[in-house]
Amino acid sequence: MTVAYLVGLVVAAGVVQASPTDWPPLLVVALADVAATAAVFAFSFANDNTSVYDPYWSVAPIVIAAWLALGPGAARGLDARQCWVLTLTLLYGVRLTLNWARGWGGMTHEDWRYVNLRGSTGRAYWVVSLVGLHLFPTVMVLLGCLPLHAALVAPATPFGALDVLAIAVTAGAIGIEGLADEQLRAFRRQKQPEGAVCEAGLWGWSRHPNYFGEIGFWVGLWLFGLANGAPAWTVAGWLAMVAMFLGVSVPPIERRSLARRPGFAEHQRRVSMLIPLPPRPRASDVTSEPR
Repeated sequence: MTVAYLVGLVVAAGVVQASPTDWPPLLVVALADVAATAAVFAFSFANDNTSVYDPYWSVAPIVIAAWLALGPGAARGLDARQCWVLTLTLLYGVRLTLNWARGWGGMTHEDWRYVNLRGSTGRAYWVVSLVGLHLFPTVMVLLGCLPLHAALVAPATPFGALDVLAIAVTAGAIGIEGLADEQLRAFRRQKQPEGAVCEAGLWGWSRHPNYFGEIGFWVGLWLFGLANGAPAWTVAGWLAMVAMFLGVSVPPIERRSLARRPGFAEHQRRVSMLIPLPPRPRASDVTSEPR
């Protein structure tokens, strides 16, 4: 796994070095990112395991942010905004990567969603894996990183209230995601009845609080960009994240939970899908009106 990512980094660096110096930084980032994804895909294919790609989502933003802020395209020295963006992106990436590593079962382990997709796509699986499970997430991360050009490369505007809001949103999102992951891990460590539904902490207010935190992180990066004049269209990054989680990530998880957990339908009725909100009363707790 480590070798795959070192090779990916070397390939990306080669693309950066070969790119003309007058090319826009975001174009160079996109080409290098796709090239690194192709390198990681080669290892996924060679090991017959798409989960080789899984950490890419969390490590790519660190590399992208660092190159934009410190690479040859940087237009200024490190300022407060850049330091905050780099620090929070590093914190996000390290935390998410460690969380993945704690649950990784080694090269014999593959995410259940990929296993199901193998069964439904047959001989076309590796084409689907390349496009849908490697390139598609890479494009999503690139979209989420669009505001970083304004936040890290464009001439700086004064650090202000919008930056403070960006810090609060980004740090809060990382905290929510981390807390949700720990609460779910603690729930799984306990002896639970078969088919039990996690309603511990944030999971009692949102069915997917980790995804809520993930989206919040990308909103925070957009706010940093907005604080330094990012164009309005960069909102497409976190809006694409919302569409992906609601349209691609959440549905198969919910279908699986409905099939495996008898109480999940009631959980769906009571608990918000994404945004943490007070849960509705349980059906068993609602008393009927006297006649």
